[in-house]
Amino acid sequence: MDTIDSMRIFVAVAGQKSFTAGAKQLGISTNLASKHVRQLEVRLDAQLFHRTTRRVTLSDTGLAYFERCVLLLDQFDELEDLVHERQSELAGPIRITAPTGFGAGELVEAIRPFQIAHPKVSINLHLSDQHVDMLNGGFDLAIRFGPLQNSTLIARKLLTMRLVVVASPEYIRAFGEPLHPSALSTHNCLRQISSSDPEHWGFTINGKIQKFLVSGSFTANSPRAIANMAAGGLGIGRCPLYTADPFLKSGELVALFEDKTANEFNLYAVYPSSRHLTVRIRKLIDHLVQVLL
Repeated sequence: MDTIDSMRIFVAVAGQKSFTAGAKQLGISTNLASKHVRQLEVRLDAQLFHRTTRRVTLSDTGLAYFERCVLLLDQFDELEDLVHERQSELAGPIRITAPTGFGAGELVEAIRPFQIAHPKVSINLHLSDQHVDMLNGGFDLAIRFGPLQNSTLIARKLLTMRLVVVASPEYIRAFGEPLHPSALSTHNCLRQISSSDPEHWGFTINGKIQKFLVSGSFTANSPRAIANMAAGGLGIGRCPLYTADPFLKSGELVALFEDKTANEFNLYAVYPSSRHLTVRIRKLIDHLVQVLL
């Protein structure tokens, strides 16, 4: 068996802490993944994993081998990229993690022309509204909103996104339209619990940011869920413009406090500082900046 392939499989299994999940990540069978790792252990005469019926964990030797495998595979990818770049042809895999709503819509649309232009680049997009561990998850790139929570990551800004406060015409007819953010305390506010401070909504008023306490009967970790629930008339929601825009255009939602800007936040392409940025990943980031910024 090819040693490089076995190392890639070993890294995937170690990152996922599971033969099944590691194999699924690479699109191979669990039996094949297990066979590759066993042959690595035989070749190295070392136990790389501690195995139980539920999960696998790295042995001390396995951890040391894992750290070096990641570096070697990065160098190998860099070498291949150098050849492909000289041939003006990008090739190879890119694993991306991104927020569910933005990833399934705007990000896919932004990536589409890149993949058409570079058909030998294979993109594996994992959508989640939770921040995942990039290294252990085996991801090359993360698309993330808001301030970075990990100083070991490098970020490149892709766009600035407006937050909008919205309600349906039905809700406004039933409960009245708040004319100032301070009136939100008397309304059912739909809150995104994955935001940094879901119980306080900030607005720029007279050039200064002011925060107002909100509460309500519905919370979600997805901004698209907030927009959908607001369009259904349950309450007043605050969400990124991209989630509310279709409803605003159809008239199912109306924007509130348009003279008082709700907080903005940035979208970043993020990658670990310890990983070599291959040519294909760098080119994809450049493309996203050009399309989105």
